[in-house]
Amino acid sequence: MIAAPDRTPLTRKFFDRPVLDVAPDLLGRTLVHHTDDGPIELRLTEVEAYDGANDPGSHAYRGQTARNSVMFGPPGHVYVYFTYGMWHCMNLVCGPPGTASGVLLRAGEITEGAEFARKRRLSARKDTELAKGPARLATALAVDRAHDGTDACAPGNSPVEILHGTPVPADQVLSGPRTGVAGDGGVHPWRFWIANDPTVSPYRAHTPRRRRT
Repeated sequence: MIAAPDRTPLTRKFFDRPVLDVAPDLLGRTLVHHTDDGPIELRLTEVEAYDGANDPGSHAYRGQTARNSVMFGPPGHVYVYFTYGMWHCMNLVCGPPGTASGVLLRAGEITEGAEFARKRRLSARKDTELAKGPARLATALAVDRAHDGTDACAPGNSPVEILHGTPVPADQVLSGPRTGVAGDGGVHPWRFWIANDPTVSPYRAHTPRRRRT
């Protein structure tokens, strides 16, 4: 008999570590968003690490701005950014304040509240596609810029929680280049995912966007 996932909330100490330790350790954990419709729960299956000032691919590489200020704060907070003028992406801040490292949540399996996620992801052909990719994940969970700065380590006082879940054995964790990141920031093998999981998004190399005329 398979044991139920552990519903103990992760503490701030879990996130107050180097981002390359936190990122693979997030796989298999349970993310809960308490929406107006009801709770939506997701088992994390794919993530990407971003290492602040040491990482050309990070939003924090060139320093603090109004947009990325949450990354420079305490670990265990949610950083949400808006991209391509239409999508939100969700991250979890890691390391001590000032290091500005974080983990992009790239994909997951909706384990509860799929009926709520389906209303937001009408184009998904099956449930394994509901949160298959970072923008789809945020959409399915009803996460947007209003959640930027949310403390995910304040159980009972926050709409977002990260539970212990069921950690993934090291031999089931794969890593490779980050998806869609250009230049030096794209070469790091800092994308981590669960082997053979159907919710993991396909790898795509960076493709320069054609400038509009």
